[in-house]
Amino acid sequence: MALYHYQGRNRQGQKVEGDVDASSTSAAAAMLQQREIIPLHITAGKVARQSDLLASIRKNWRQKPVSIDELIMFCRQMNALTRAGVPVVRALATLSTSSRSETLRLHLSDAVQTLQSGQSITQSLGQHPDTFNALFINMVRVGENTGRLDEIFIDLSRHLERERDTRKRLKQATRYPSFVLIALAIALIIINVFVIPAFAGVFAKLHAQLPLPTRILIATSHFVIHDGWLLALLLIAAVVLLLRHIETPLGRYRWDRFKLRLPLVGSIFERVMLSRFARSFAMMARAGVPIISSLQVIARAVDNDYIGAAISGMADQIQRGDSISRTATATGMFSPLVLQMLMVGEESGTLEEMLGEVADFYDEEVDYDLKSLTDRIEPLLLLAVGGIVLILALGVFLPLWNLSSAMLHH
Repeated sequence: MALYHYQGRNRQGQKVEGDVDASSTSAAAAMLQQREIIPLHITAGKVARQSDLLASIRKNWRQKPVSIDELIMFCRQMNALTRAGVPVVRALATLSTSSRSETLRLHLSDAVQTLQSGQSITQSLGQHPDTFNALFINMVRVGENTGRLDEIFIDLSRHLERERDTRKRLKQATRYPSFVLIALAIALIIINVFVIPAFAGVFAKLHAQLPLPTRILIATSHFVIHDGWLLALLLIAAVVLLLRHIETPLGRYRWDRFKLRLPLVGSIFERVMLSRFARSFAMMARAGVPIISSLQVIARAVDNDYIGAAISGMADQIQRGDSISRTATATGMFSPLVLQMLMVGEESGTLEEMLGEVADFYDEEVDYDLKSLTDRIEPLLLLAVGGIVLILALGVFLPLWNLSSAMLHH
């Protein structure tokens, strides 16, 4: 298979262009004819003109990811238009010209062209998984198959609003510690580059025997000034290697597991993911998506491969005939209270309601933990600042005290 770039006209006579995967030029033309596109030019990707390549690079460089606020607005507008009886193609065409996001406008324009060629709205939006994730697409598929697109879009907007609120709370809780740590790092650099060398020059003129803390400070400052580039290079290399490792499936899995085991914030991350799982599961159960399909979709959309693997394990065990409560117990992620709620919901046929209660339970725990996070981090930050001040005081003032006491004895 190779990539072919085409230019043509659709059945409305509009000019369209894009890329297709095909084994040959004739196969690409056949695929385009199936989409009711009359090909005008088909060019192999490897021999595409340089100007087209540069234009594509500039186009992708200008595109910014679609924000969650823009997705919420899109869902609410689609809910209003579909509820009013506007056809999906016309609704998407209208939003493709009125959206404030250039990336979303381009994606919706592509979706309109795909819809006009006879594809479904699920296939049209599924062309852009970076904007519309697996959960979004599967919910739209349910709405398309059941004729309840308006209800699905309002459910998606509420789901995205909760995601946005959770992200805002996490950012607010970590903003203060981040600022303190950044300020502390800047202060250490200034002290090592400017302050300690000045004192070192004074101590060198006195030809005095310096205490151990002072010698350590001077040696550290000397290393930062003369060999700091080597340390920075090693740090950059370590970060690059870590990012590349995270891009692999195993690296991503290990990184997501490590995040959940971080002190102070790891439990918060875990509760946020479990709340997302329960809320998504409840929404898909309410929409009528089968349990196994729901779990398989949520495992990819939960944004944590470690928890996603546990959810996939739940789907496999349920497929073998096990119950939801027992598979949830086997993961070891849920508290006894949550497991009891799941068991009651499964036995009484009110699983989606109980999943909503589980999500609310985790949201309340996350709110409490975030409010107390600053109170728990502040003592550690004070200890770190106090320790640095103590080391600097001992390193700078201890030799001065020794010199003053020696002068008094003389």
